[in-house]
Amino acid sequence: MICSLFVIQSQSNSFHVSRAERQRADLLQQTQSLTQTPPPVLLLHSLTDNEGDWSILPVLPYLSLLFGKNSSWLVFLEEETNVKVTKLLQALRKFDRRKEWFLGKPLHDEESTIIHHYAFAENPSIFKYPDFSAAWALSIPLLDRSDEPLKSDFTIDLKHEVALYIWENGQGPRLTAVPELCTEPEHSPTAQHCATTLSSPAPLCGEPVKKEDIFVAVKTCKKFHTERVPVVKKTWEREAFLLEYYSDHTDPSIPTIDLGVPNTERGHCGKTFAILERYVSDAVPKTRWLLVVDDDTLISLPRLQMLLSCYDPSEPVCLGERYGYGLGQGGYSYITGGGGMVFSRAAVVRLLASDCKCYRDDAPDDMVLGMCLNALGLPVTHSSLFHQARPDDYSRDFLAHQVPISFHKHWNIDPVAVFNRWLKDESRSTSPRGLNKSTKEEL
Repeated sequence: MICSLFVIQSQSNSFHVSRAERQRADLLQQTQSLTQTPPPVLLLHSLTDNEGDWSILPVLPYLSLLFGKNSSWLVFLEEETNVKVTKLLQALRKFDRRKEWFLGKPLHDEESTIIHHYAFAENPSIFKYPDFSAAWALSIPLLDRSDEPLKSDFTIDLKHEVALYIWENGQGPRLTAVPELCTEPEHSPTAQHCATTLSSPAPLCGEPVKKEDIFVAVKTCKKFHTERVPVVKKTWEREAFLLEYYSDHTDPSIPTIDLGVPNTERGHCGKTFAILERYVSDAVPKTRWLLVVDDDTLISLPRLQMLLSCYDPSEPVCLGERYGYGLGQGGYSYITGGGGMVFSRAAVVRLLASDCKCYRDDAPDDMVLGMCLNALGLPVTHSSLFHQARPDDYSRDFLAHQVPISFHKHWNIDPVAVFNRWLKDESRSTSPRGLNKSTKEEL
């Protein structure tokens, strides 16, 4: 009997593959000392050819078929999760493997939030969902009945949606807390009891990308020139070396550039594709990276510079907070635009060389780009450091072990205060080398 099957929630980008392979090698090395049969360690991105299988539920029947008869537990790990295998197996032995168990480190919402479709609006804190960074586990009896796709067309916050799926309106188990599943720093004195921890420091991939290598495109429109643009100028604009504002109206005082695409209320596909065309033209300096943001996006460019040092700009990289539409049913993944969409020049060139276009100027740009990338076979790379919503829309415990890169929306907040609290590094100079040690460790 194999006690556990490990699945690393890996991604197909070369940086993430390398990191997941290192984690897999570490797990296998630890299991060599076990007297029982060493557990299999699988990489999620390599299980099937379907890029949408990051949503996990589509692969559960496959895993159950191959390993269900010989395993007791299915354990999911993120790439950055450190695992002490012996402690983890000891923690799992406390639970009767013949029953249905859903185990993890619980998160909860302080208030109802848009990213969870305002679920449990009367008492949001009552529903618990796992912090994927701490690892989470399913017993095989529970796995055996998990053979349906996610209920919603949209996959926004996978950890919450998986918990809802397993709970099944009260027909399935709620998440059970396991104290040994932790998000403490690896060498923290408080982590001695932990079976899982987070890397400290995480791998640093070299010097931060130079600010001269990032072209920043800010989407705006005339009605927000005096409301949102001043917030960008007060907060993060000063960290950009190359930045342009794209609007439906030319305003020399900002300045803005009118790309000839009328403003639309529902989506900005026409404007975004015009930005992509301008990026590869002679109208702007040639850079390795393009960042496209909304005028109500709050972002730390120095932290982004550090993150991008891990990625190869010669590859078609499309990076941000990943959402999904119709996953497991022929759908696609996309980078949600509000948190910021990052493209390598190679990715932009591939996109524009294809026949993929906006079906309407007011189509949702991020979703159309996702369809285009899916058609081209180009992966969307996820980073949980980008956020489509405000800090208040996320669990406090989830944000506690992050050094975030972005947030989005000014609704019912003071955006300058939010930027100063969450995204401003007091100890830095104007150079990203001034980032403090804790920031480097998180990235």
